[in-house]
Amino acid sequence: MGLIGASSLVVANMVGTGLFLLPSSLANIGSVSILGWVVAAIGASALGLVFAHMGMVEPKAGGPYAYARDHIGRFPAFQTNMLYWLANVIGNVAIAVSVTGYLAVFFPALKDPWVANACTAAVIWMFIWINTRDAKLVGGFTTVSTIAGIVPIAFVGLFGWLWFKPDVFIESWNPGDIPTATAIARSASIALWAFLGVESAAVSAGVIENPKRNVPLATIIGLLISTVIYISCCTVLMGIIPGTELRISGAPFADAARVMLGPWAAIGISLAAILKASGSLVGWILIVAQSSQAAANDGMFPRRFARTNEHGMPVQNLVITGLLMMAMLLASTSPDVATQFSHITDATVILMSVPYIFSVVAMWRLNQTMGVSTAKRQFFIVVGVVACLYCLSVVVGQSAELDRKALLVLLVTTPLFALIKRS
Repeated sequence: MGLIGASSLVVANMVGTGLFLLPSSLANIGSVSILGWVVAAIGASALGLVFAHMGMVEPKAGGPYAYARDHIGRFPAFQTNMLYWLANVIGNVAIAVSVTGYLAVFFPALKDPWVANACTAAVIWMFIWINTRDAKLVGGFTTVSTIAGIVPIAFVGLFGWLWFKPDVFIESWNPGDIPTATAIARSASIALWAFLGVESAAVSAGVIENPKRNVPLATIIGLLISTVIYISCCTVLMGIIPGTELRISGAPFADAARVMLGPWAAIGISLAAILKASGSLVGWILIVAQSSQAAANDGMFPRRFARTNEHGMPVQNLVITGLLMMAMLLASTSPDVATQFSHITDATVILMSVPYIFSVVAMWRLNQTMGVSTAKRQFFIVVGVVACLYCLSVVVGQSAELDRKALLVLLVTTPLFALIKRS
């Protein structure tokens, strides 16, 4: 992939994972969540700078795992890979669920939970097949789907302000009447889901042309484009659709387009959302495969995850991932798509906080050994602290029950390190 393909991969992975159903999740907190977006944007920018710097100084296939392996140690690398891989497997289910949510605009039968699950399963396996071809095909698909999908979505974000009603926005400000600080922490935690993928170019450095130039540029370009789209779109949606409706909407952008221009616009937006989320799912499946393949090549994951076909793609890796996604899909079955999406994304963001913190530590260690100037090293110490504080706030912002479950996952995966070869 060149710069355009790599930038499109970052935007496709970020926007596709966070935009289409996230407004429904944030509506449970209220429009006060817009303050959480500000905190999330600052934290995500710090994470973006971490990966851009790492990609410029030392681009490596595998991203967070590879950085932890080379600059912290084998155990942190193992834990990074396990949690990053598991979080992304779970997160990919949420993307597929969002595709089904917008397909329900055309096929009302998909509002039945089990019919929706069958559709989501078909979506998952179709895009796993695409990933068995080659990376150039994936890059081309994400580029086309990103451009075709974002244009109509950007239309809602830009022109939706003409239908924006301040009273609707204010009325849903804080429906649960929770403390403002709590609301900000909770919404900033949820919003991390929107910024997952900022490391996409770094993880895929192995298939990107001139990575020392294109990885950092693609990271910054993708982050800036995605942040503007997020804040504009989520704010305008909360001023068009009443909070009570937005909370249970399985296709919030389609609902907003229906209010703005009528049923035909809802159809157009739904098609764009389906295309955009599809491109995102294809890209994220590639990211998951690249990360676990890099670990398998090092003996830190089962060897079959590194076996490739004639196109250089890890087929067994992809199939096993698909089977795990099926299990997660069944385990998260909910009465409606919006609730299912919310449960999956909450689990994903809390697991991702650990690999991100390890990446920050790896950056600090790298800067100590690469002869980076004192001023630049101090700047990235501050950037890393901001990134770590944001990751910690994600844990604080989630429920105590979910935090306990995440700790259990962390503890359960730890003894598995004893099975890793010491070569």
